[in-house]
Amino acid sequence: MKQFLTVIFAFSLSVYSYTQLWGQEADYDKAKMDSLFSLIEENQKGMGSLSIFRDGEEVYQRAFGYADVQGNIKATPDTKYRIGSISKLFTATLILKLIDEGKLRLETPLAEFFPSLKNAEKITVEHLLRHRSGIFNITSAPDYQDWMEEPKSRKEMLDIIASHDTTFEPDTKAAYSNTNYILLAFIVEEIEKTAFSEVLKDRITEPLGLENTYYGGKIQSENKEAHSYQPGAPWKKATETDMSIPGGAGAIVSTPTDLNTFFHALFSDELLSENSFRQMTRIVDNFGMGLFQIPFYDKTALGHNGGIDGFQSNAAYFPEEKVAIAYTSNGVILPINDILIGALSIYFDKPYALPEFKEGLKLSSEELDAYLGTYSSPDFPLKLTITKDEQTLIGQATGQPSFPLEAYDTHVFTFIQAGLTLEFDPDSDTMILIQGAGKFKLSREKEVAPVD
Repeated sequence: MKQFLTVIFAFSLSVYSYTQLWGQEADYDKAKMDSLFSLIEENQKGMGSLSIFRDGEEVYQRAFGYADVQGNIKATPDTKYRIGSISKLFTATLILKLIDEGKLRLETPLAEFFPSLKNAEKITVEHLLRHRSGIFNITSAPDYQDWMEEPKSRKEMLDIIASHDTTFEPDTKAAYSNTNYILLAFIVEEIEKTAFSEVLKDRITEPLGLENTYYGGKIQSENKEAHSYQPGAPWKKATETDMSIPGGAGAIVSTPTDLNTFFHALFSDELLSENSFRQMTRIVDNFGMGLFQIPFYDKTALGHNGGIDGFQSNAAYFPEEKVAIAYTSNGVILPINDILIGALSIYFDKPYALPEFKEGLKLSSEELDAYLGTYSSPDFPLKLTITKDEQTLIGQATGQPSFPLEAYDTHVFTFIQAGLTLEFDPDSDTMILIQGAGKFKLSREKEVAPVD
């Protein structure tokens, strides 16, 4: 849920894998698909689980890495992952089901439920669904990381939301805000007079037989729930957001197989009326209701991605081809977008070369000392502090999480997940930062001698 700008975020691993092919004979290059995930696994560039459905039937499944590194529990197809913002599609579906039942309207104002919130009389349910409310995204608050692991009551969450100014007038534009879907889940509870988790179970997961999908809580390895990790030696557990905070915006736990089952049911008219489904899939300023368009060559999918703590996920459905794909990860180095491009290219028989991973240099802790310090430039908005953790170089931009750097070549370090390269020149106390089309020269700040 938390979106970090400019340079940052990461995670990785693998060692064990589990592959399944159900029912239909593969009409794609299954061996190449297996090779892709074997390469990711063998080179420790990620861990997670992938499922592909065609016309409601699972045609490929691969789970690899660990659900619990410290507990030595390997991932299987039944391993459950926090899916982050893919939760929004479940929340949107529940809201539209209530509309189908005549309990709510798209035009219903927020003031009917939470009149004390700013602009509540102008903001409608549809504005919340389409990210057109102008309500501040609380996961962008500067102090969010200070309290995101603490349980919060609904009143506390509403107080936090009310403490921020709105960012624009309702329905004047669209801007992604997790707060919209936190409020939508509260509206579901107001109407149904029960917990969102119970409504989710009664209206979606039980009818569809989604035994591995539910509103999450504290992660429990014994319940086949995955922890998420930051890379290091050894692997370090990532933060664990308390699920009372993301709510309908990001608190659901699931598996790729369950996600594809849900997508197939949704796009097979099993959950919503024709009118509500049409409203959900209508794109306005890049947003539908709980989903958006995902182009791939000449094809277009509808879906959503997710990120919470060290978890990242993506789920999408190609209506013309009746193909669903879902990937969940609790450790990422190779960006999941790259992984999905590879999987889809192989499945749809598009040109694709398997990745080649160069083994990084092994530097001693003493050799890393040449790069330590704080680097800055008038042309770059953040300072970048370089430290070390034993034999790993660590970077951290102002106000952002730290991330590990891999020695790629002499004086060259990379952070592959963010597409970041740092080229150091220790003799001149400078560094070249390269990310995408951006290239910046930063200088190492001189240490100020203490005053006697």
